[in-house]
Amino acid sequence: MMRTLFSIFFCMASLGLPKAEDGSRLWLRFQQQEVAALTGFTTVSGDKESFALQQFQEAWSAMAGSALPETNRLTDHTLLIGTPKNREIRKIIKAKELQELGAEGYIIRTVMQGKNRITMVASAGEGGLLYGVYHLLRLIQTGSDLSTLHISEQPSYDIRILNHWDNLNGTVERGYAGRSIWQWDQLPEKISPRYSEYARANASIGINATVLNNVNASPDILTADYLKKVKRIADILRPYHIRVYLSVNFSSPKILGGLSDSDPLNPHVQHWWQEKTKEIYQLIPDFGGFLVKANSEGQPGPQDYGRTHAEGANMLADALRPHGGIVMWRAFVYNPTPEDRAKQAYLEFKPLDGSFRNNVIIQVKNGPVDFQPREPFSPLFGSMQQTALMPELQITQEYLGFSNHLVFLAPQWKEFLESDTHCKGPQTTVAGTTDGSVYPHRLSAIAGVANIGQDVNWCGHHFAQANWYAFGRLAWNHTLTAEEIAAEWIGMTFTGEPAFSEPVKEMMLRSWETTVDYMMPLGLHHIFAWDHHYGPEPWCDIPGARADWLPPYYHNASPEGIGFDRTTTGSDAVSQYCSPLREQFNDVKSCPEELLLWFHHVPWDYPMQNGRTLWDELCYRYDGGVQQVREFQKIWDRMEPFVDNDRFRHVQSRLKIQSRDAVWWKDACLLYFQTFSGRPIPYDIERPVHELEELKQIKLDLKHHN
Repeated sequence: MMRTLFSIFFCMASLGLPKAEDGSRLWLRFQQQEVAALTGFTTVSGDKESFALQQFQEAWSAMAGSALPETNRLTDHTLLIGTPKNREIRKIIKAKELQELGAEGYIIRTVMQGKNRITMVASAGEGGLLYGVYHLLRLIQTGSDLSTLHISEQPSYDIRILNHWDNLNGTVERGYAGRSIWQWDQLPEKISPRYSEYARANASIGINATVLNNVNASPDILTADYLKKVKRIADILRPYHIRVYLSVNFSSPKILGGLSDSDPLNPHVQHWWQEKTKEIYQLIPDFGGFLVKANSEGQPGPQDYGRTHAEGANMLADALRPHGGIVMWRAFVYNPTPEDRAKQAYLEFKPLDGSFRNNVIIQVKNGPVDFQPREPFSPLFGSMQQTALMPELQITQEYLGFSNHLVFLAPQWKEFLESDTHCKGPQTTVAGTTDGSVYPHRLSAIAGVANIGQDVNWCGHHFAQANWYAFGRLAWNHTLTAEEIAAEWIGMTFTGEPAFSEPVKEMMLRSWETTVDYMMPLGLHHIFAWDHHYGPEPWCDIPGARADWLPPYYHNASPEGIGFDRTTTGSDAVSQYCSPLREQFNDVKSCPEELLLWFHHVPWDYPMQNGRTLWDELCYRYDGGVQQVREFQKIWDRMEPFVDNDRFRHVQSRLKIQSRDAVWWKDACLLYFQTFSGRPIPYDIERPVHELEELKQIKLDLKHHN
């Protein structure tokens, strides 16, 4: 028996089967066998106190088995890490060249000095040096050619921030990876090792800021006890050049300070915020500022006192200004109104353009409704030219299958960022209007709603890690392609072996469109089940509920057709876009088919560009999504030899769930919409396997509510 077990072990070892992994190291695995040849570095030089050098040495030790020898003189291949304070750096590169890239920019360059080869990572600031070191480590991890490096980078956005929708009781709103990583009940005395691991992961992809708590904020975060806890987190994140921000409740002066109201024009309210801000900065000198959700979904705000969003934001901005802090004021306003929900943010904020202080930035969700699988970009982008705007993207998959579905979001975000607003002529992209290149505001920023929790693999699904990674990379450089980002992540998280990386990359790149197809193709949106936003419920009708909480408000299915009429003869949402987009969206013939039912109520027999009727095309899209997920299952099953068993089985299991869910979505939507269309489901696609009435009885008890 022992001989048999030994033989099995020997065979497994000789085959080089991947060792078990739990995903906790994310893309920072620094595998020793992956860099057997490494880079030819023989020594490293730099300030021994440099945090960036320390980070490099830790990673190098993991890859090479020992630290790279440090030296004060150049050898045959020296890695030189430093700022212009370093004499050797000044010999190679002019300080002005680094200063032009800013404190976060960096240069990675290979030069020859006589017979000595020098690979240099240099920056004007310690933050840029850290980002440059992680860029070099990424090149090493992915097996890139380092012989003739000539890289110069600076970030697309000044502030690259994660929004944690984490509550003080440890729950996470729209969180699908366990409880909050911030263990408030144990702080400040007990510190989780995950805090520094979190910081390192963010620094490796250029994220430089974090909002610790939910936008539906508890006033308690501003109490003295909680601010001491926040200070402890800020101290841990600081070496990684990550600044801490807090979401604040607009009624805090009344609730915490005992004031009669929280009116932003009340001098006592203004004084309360000024004193509270001083208190914060005495504890955390590099505190970033406040994120505010006001007058939306029942949250308090300046409109409670007849004041505008600008008056509320400016009051906070004035309190923060002496300390260098900023206000990120969310434009997600969602209140009962007879107006089309998609128009609300524009109607409230566009008239205020130019009314905000220059340390206020308006945080706008990518689409005009709410993180739907596909939306047109919010019309605020481009149209608000006198006010700094920052995109808000959702990394956590609230409307995309939670942590059960494999959905790589870089293609969605690229479509959004590269959308042309036409508000200052052609090629006025969303990215250009928010990164400072079109409208040169004092601030530029981009936010991502985090998908991080206490699960061992951080994100619930191993492939959901790719969305955290992709957000950071696009926030740093929005010109990167989804293909480049996917390839980097695969190479660092799994393996760069082409037999694995190429099919898996294609699976990732197709996953978003696939999910749109089996959920809500052709511009359908918000037909999710009541409250939890997981499965389909296009028939949902809750007595007494607001109309814009319910799917029929959005799909408007009838015997005549389907879709939301947002044309000039409907809600006129098209007129919020700049020409020629408003005319393009307004005409059913020129409207992009991917957004057709977003802007138009279309007859079931409307002829599509491929010659099919709208009904048939809808059926083929739903079925195509189902079939594609099954292809993903086949692709992943073929990858078993390249992946450790634990991660392979985890992803395989989640793909089974996704495949079943895709059929659920397809059958529920087609069988329900068929009651209006009265047309047969085309006979050459897979038949429904459920009964409509059976599907209507499904009620999920998911613990992910607001």
